[in-house]
Parts: sequence; C-alpha cells; structure tokens
Amino acid sequence: MDGPRQLDEKKMQNSAIPSLSNSTLTKLPSGVKIPNYDRNNLTAGIVHIGLGNFHRAHQSWYLHRLMQQGQAHDWAIIGAGVKEFDKAQRLKLQAQDFLTTLLELSPVGRRVEVVGSMIDYVPIEADNGALIAQMAKPEIKIVTLTVTEGGYYIDPVSKSFDSSHPDIVYDATHPEAPKTAFGAMVAALRLRRDSGVGPFTCQSCDNLQGNGATLRQVIVALAGLSDPKLSEWIEANCSFPNSMVDCIVPATTAKELALVHALGISDEVPVTHEDFRQWVIEDDFCAGRPDWDIAGATFTNDVHDFEMMKIRILNGGHQVIAVPGELLSIETIEQCMKNSLLGPLFKKVILSEVAPHVKAIPSITPENYVDLVHKRFSNPKIIDTTRRVAFDGSSRQPGFLIPSIRDGLANATPIDGLALIQASWARMCEGTREDGTLIEPNDPFWDELQANAKAARSNPSVWLEMSQIYGNLAKEPQFANSFETWLGIIWNQGLDKAIEIYLEV
Repeated sequence: MDGPRQLDEKKMQNSAIPSLSNSTLTKLPSGVKIPNYDRNNLTAGIVHIGLGNFHRAHQSWYLHRLMQQGQAHDWAIIGAGVKEFDKAQRLKLQAQDFLTTLLELSPVGRRVEVVGSMIDYVPIEADNGALIAQMAKPEIKIVTLTVTEGGYYIDPVSKSFDSSHPDIVYDATHPEAPKTAFGAMVAALRLRRDSGVGPFTCQSCDNLQGNGATLRQVIVALAGLSDPKLSEWIEANCSFPNSMVDCIVPATTAKELALVHALGISDEVPVTHEDFRQWVIEDDFCAGRPDWDIAGATFTNDVHDFEMMKIRILNGGHQVIAVPGELLSIETIEQCMKNSLLGPLFKKVILSEVAPHVKAIPSITPENYVDLVHKRFSNPKIIDTTRRVAFDGSSRQPGFLIPSIRDGLANATPIDGLALIQASWARMCEGTREDGTLIEPNDPFWDELQANAKAARSNPSVWLEMSQIYGNLAKEPQFANSFETWLGIIWNQGLDKAIEIYLEV
C-alpha cells in the first residue's frame, strides 16, 4: 500500500494545528497524504448506512484509493444512519467536510492519510424520510451497510428471519415511514420501482458468513410483509453480493484523538487501524460498480471459502482470547497474546479445533492463516480492547465459534477448548472479573445473560438451554459435559487453572 513518509512530530507540535476541512488540507503537515482529486467535482453513487470506524478505514478507503488514481469520481459515498446516536457522528463529520484521518499503525511505524471519498451525510430522522429520498435518486447505484452482526433480525440458530420482532412489525405496518435501515431500503426500492428508476445493489459489509444472502433474506421477507409484489420485484431485479471484509479497527478514544492531534491534525473522528486490509467480493452488481479490484479488492464467485477462513479463525480467535482476557483483567488484545496462558490457548484452540474445518484458499492454508492472525493480534501499536472484542457475545459466539463446535461434534474432532471458551463466557456474563471488579453490561441482552450466568454456577445446564444461542447443543453429551466440567473448575479453582489443565492435555 502506498503511504506517506514518516512524520516529524516535534516540528508539527510547534506549528499551528488547523481544523480538518477542505480549505485546510494543504495546511496539514507535509507527511500527511491528502486527496489529490478535486472533491468539489465528486458526485454520489453509493449510500452507506452505519458509518462507524470500520467503514471509514475499509470500504471508504478502497474507494478513496481508486479516486486517487483518477477513477470512480461519480461513485462518492453519502453517509447515513438510523439510530439517535448517529446524529452526533453526523455533526462531527459535517463540521470537517466529511473528511476522515486514517492512522495506520504497524509494529515498525505509522502512516497518516486523509480520506475524502465521502461527500455528505443525510439527516437522521425518525421516519427516515431523507434517507429514503436519497436512496431513491437515480444516481445511487449501490447501498452498503455495516450494522453489526446482530443487526439483521435473523435467529442465530434457525437462521430464519424474525418477522415478529417489534421493529419489523412496525416497519411492516408503516412501510412509508420505517424505523430500520432495511425498512428504509424497501421503501426506497418501492419508489424506484414505481418511478422506473430501477434497482440498486444491496451490499452487506458485516462479518456474517453469506452476508449478501442474509441481506437478501431480510429485504425480500420484509418487503413481502407489506407488498408481496414488491418483494417479487426485488427478488428478480436487485443483487446482493456476498463479501468478506477484514481489517482490525479499534474504537476511537481520547488516546487516539490525542495521538492524531500530536501529529498536527485537528480531527474529531479519526480512525486508527492495522497495516492489513482485505476485501473479497462476489461480482454481482445489478447497476454497475466501481473497479475496487484496481485498489486491491478481490472479485470472485467463490467468496465462501475466504469468509469462512476469516470468520472462523480471525473472528473466532478474537473471542477465544477476549473473553478470558476480560475475566483476567487484561486490557488489550495484544496483551492477551503476550500472556503466558492466553497466547498458547489461542494457538491450541484454533489449530486443533477450528482450522481442521476450514478449507485452504488459493493464497494461503488455514495453518498459515493462523500464523498471520497471531502476528496481527500481537501488533503492539494497535490498542484494541478486550471489552470491544468481547462485546455482543450473544451474536458473536453463535456466529464465530459455535459452528466450529458443531463441526467438531460431527467430525469427531476435539471441542474441549471451545467448550472452555463457552464456560469462560458464561463466567464473564456473571458480571465480575476474577479480581472482583465489575464488568459493565456488554451485550444487548446482558440482563438475560447475567441472570442465566448466575443460575449456571449451580446448574450449568441453564446456560446451554439458551436455544437462541446454542440450539440443541445442550443435548450433546460430549459438549454439555465438557462445558459443565470447565465451568466448575473456573468457579472453584479459577480460569488460570482451567487453561493450564487444557494446555497440559
């Protein structure tokens, strides 16, 4: 990846720090790479819903890099959100002309770049009127989303669409003024059908295996609840490409804000990220697309093997270390990897219980990918907290780890380490670390999880009976017995002892 030269921090600290905007780009420190294109000449082609750090470090960057090569200037991004908390983010970005500073942190240095591929952000409204109107415009060819793994109203066990969810019931009965991003997309597609504009591509960029197929299921089903003919039109005309996305992007805290400021940039919403990106996309776009492959993305009709390797090993590996790390009061993922127990735990669980169920892809074997992930997790410059990674376990555990448990049971391969992680999660959800400090709520369903975690201390089956997470795994003696054994050891002897026992076997 191209990048600017290293920055002279002392020199920058002694100079005035301009607020980031179009007018101050040329006043930024000389080591900061800035857009070489005229942002005033950009026109929109994409609406992105869910404008968090990951999107701005990943999809937005790929488009920016293409623009830097003189291409895709009619594919600029318009940001959007459907949550009340999105309003603050919109105001911050609006104040700096929708520019974002990216700070790439590698073990040997850092590079700074200002990304300019986003040109607007629609107002957040209760009825999503502005968003619907924007998506209905003829120039919009793609609508992309990063709304988190748990934001698709899909039952994690049955994989079926939850049409009974209150949000979905509301959107079905108020199709012209919906609450959800999916309802807004359906409303916009209705307008496009009725006006003859035609469809747009619906592109999920979330960490879901088969994310395009999942998005198709949600949009088609939701449309069918209020307008079956529209549902049929969407099914026949829209495309939903599957994709795999990969880049470790920590949350922005006061530390990151101070770091960017120290480098000579006044940015209210900067993003730090690792020195690795990957984007693998199914080439299925009904209304055209940018040539992201020129910027480093991979177009393929075989996304599944790529995404399975990444979701099972990287995302699953994150859970293997983050949950125990939270219990042991270890603050960051890098510190987890340095820990004398958690580093070996990661290697053993992933190599012996996850990798055997992952296919090799043309560029790398599962074993080599484990080594790559180990190196990425160990990057000392990436301050990625265990709390962030362990967040939303009710979605991440069934999405990233539990499929490997099912594969292990089906193929008679080990699952004891994965059962240990499930027991660690149950212990974590009790709400205290092993040093007695409190764990603040860290899941949308925290109250239910905490109640079940407390009950599981004396009756472990209570935890596994959460069928929305485990399905029928409570009835699998090998897994249930292993889970019960580990949970007992964790409560009675401590997590360290449980991990030591596992590593000695």
